[in-house]
This record gives sequence, C-alpha cells and structure tokens, in this order.
Amino acid sequence: MDKLFFTDEHEMLRSMAKDFAKNEIEPVAQKLDEEGKFPRDLVDQMAELGLLGIPVPEKYGGSGMDTIAYTAAIIEIAKADASLAITMAAHTSLGTMPIVLSGSEEQKLKYVPDLASGKMLGAFGLTEPGAGSDAGATQTTAELKNGDYIINGSKIFITNAGEAGLLSLTAQVVKDGEKLGVGAFLVPMDTEGLEIMPKEKKMGWRASDTRQLFFNNMRVPAENMIGNPSDGFRTFLKTLVGGRISVAALAVGTAEGAYERALKYSTEREAFGKPIYKFQPISFKLADMATQIEAAKLLVYHAAWLKDQGVEMLKEAAMAKLFASEVAMDVTTEAIQVFGGYGYVKEYDVERYFRDAKVLEIGEGTSEIQRIVISRAIIKNALNL
Repeated sequence: MDKLFFTDEHEMLRSMAKDFAKNEIEPVAQKLDEEGKFPRDLVDQMAELGLLGIPVPEKYGGSGMDTIAYTAAIIEIAKADASLAITMAAHTSLGTMPIVLSGSEEQKLKYVPDLASGKMLGAFGLTEPGAGSDAGATQTTAELKNGDYIINGSKIFITNAGEAGLLSLTAQVVKDGEKLGVGAFLVPMDTEGLEIMPKEKKMGWRASDTRQLFFNNMRVPAENMIGNPSDGFRTFLKTLVGGRISVAALAVGTAEGAYERALKYSTEREAFGKPIYKFQPISFKLADMATQIEAAKLLVYHAAWLKDQGVEMLKEAAMAKLFASEVAMDVTTEAIQVFGGYGYVKEYDVERYFRDAKVLEIGEGTSEIQRIVISRAIIKNALNL
C-alpha cells in the first residue's frame, strides 16, 4: 500500500508521528482517559512538530503537504489515543481548512498562520440541538445591523470549544427581515456574547474538549463572513467531505491500535497449555480484523488521493468514513473478545478503544447519512443523470 500512495516525504512524516505517538502519547493515554483532562502539553508538542498544519500551504505557515500525509499522521496518532487525534482533526479539517479553502486573502493572512502553527486551536460550529444530520435546519441567526452581524443561537458537540482561539460557525443570514441563506462566519472565542458551557461528560474521546456554545447578541464584523450567504453552506459541506476523510483515518487508527494489542495478547496468553493464537477461533478473529483494517485503509487513502488530485470524491469520502467507522466498531469489539474478561476492565486498553470507536459511526455524518450519500451517487451514475 505504501508504494501506491507514499513518497519518501510521506514516510518521514508518518515515522515522526508514529514515534511521537509511541513515546509521548501512549504512556499517558490511559491516564488522560481516566481524568478526562485536555492534554495541552501534548497538543503544544504536536504544534512544535508541525502536526497541526500539515495540509496548510507554506505561504500561510503550514507544512504544505497533501491529504495523504495528513491522513497518515492522523492514523498514527489515533493508534495511541483517539482524543489527541480528534483534537488534531477538528482543528485542521474543520477549524482551519474552511478559511484556507474559501476565505479571503485578508482572512487567510490574519488567522491561518496562528492556526497552522498551533499558536491557537480552531473549532467548527455546525451542529445544533435541533440540527444534526439535517444541517440545513440551522436555527442560529446572523442579522445584519449597522455593518455588523448580530448572531443569536447555539451550537452543540463542538470539539475544541473550550480550548480554541477561533470558531468557524454557520448561521442563517437575515437582512431587513429576509433570510438570505446559511452563511459562514469567523468568530474569535473571546467575542462578547459568546457563552462557553462546561465540558461534556462523554463515553469516549474523554480527553478531548467538547462543549455547547450559546450566542447572545454576539456582534461579528461583516468582514468576518466567509464568502457570501449563498456560498456559506456549500463551504461547510465541502469542509465536511474533507472532514470525513480525517474521521475515517481516525477510525483506521483506532481499529489498528486495538488490533495490535489483541494480536500481542494472543501470543502471551495461554489456555489449555498453549498460546491462544493457536486456537482457530482466535486466529480467525485476528485474520478478519487484519483484513478489515487493510480494506478500510485502502478506502481512506484512495479518498485522500482523489482529494489531492482535485477530483470529486463525495462518494469515496462517504464510503471511507462509513466502512472505516464500522470496521473500528467491529475490530474493537472483537479485540475485547480476544482478551476475554481482561478486555472488560480498564487496566487493559482495549475497552478504551471500544468506547472511543462508537462515536465514529455518529460524528461527521452518521452511518445512515453516509449510506444516503453513497446511494444517491451510485443511482445518479446508473441513470446517467
């Protein structure tokens, strides 16, 4: 697979991310999960290594690498800890790339260098209490008054919300009482009228920062809109397509981390006088896990490659996200089965991987939404529409 997608530069980045994950993240991952504490020191180290700006052009302070490189890094970080991986993914794919893809030159120069360097984290506000899968049902409003937009509403399940310096959000744009469409806005987190709620208590990704936000007559300058109202929703949908690749990569890393632990355990644990990998039920589980992971990885790298070629890959990104997230759930479940009773206790990492895997079937578009996207694409192609 490496020969299909990787250059020497890709391999160097992956090796660096792998070493960092193994030496710095793995030793503390279990503690981070137990305490639910945001790992600011590790995020700062990731920033120093350039991991927070991999696909950002060098002109704006990033590494200027491609989606393949970014995908490889996410996989390696997720193998150690999904909380660090989602922090990195949400910051990059959702918090930074909307500006890189659709922002004005002034917006890029003002915000992207600090984001790419990790001087500040980015967050992305799309989901609302009544607008999850139905993202077009956005209720947050941005009313133009005296040259500024007055934003009211709320967002929920926002990754990095309590740690970020900049929020990208969607809102229904209103002018003279008329709705003009969904717009995208850039909002510094210290803006008056922005209320940040306490950190959510989650089943998995416990060390990542997830919160609800409220906007109470929050005043945002007109120049902070990304594009125009007719482009805003498309901007965020485009962002979500790229975000699906990063979440699919996170799913591959989660699955691979659980699989590697199950494989190692199978060579150490004995039953009936021999290592358990010698029993066919266990060896077949391991074979299925390895095959699923390899297939998921190919789908993810293929989608990433298409993105780098500038090719339309809505269907491929949805396939990668759907398959990889469900593989992560399957593999982490089977990893616990390999461990038996030990897999159910917190002393062994596989139960953490299992808890971290479930949200992968929900975030960045549920499995049900991905199937809708895929079915529409294949039917459209079949009918030559």
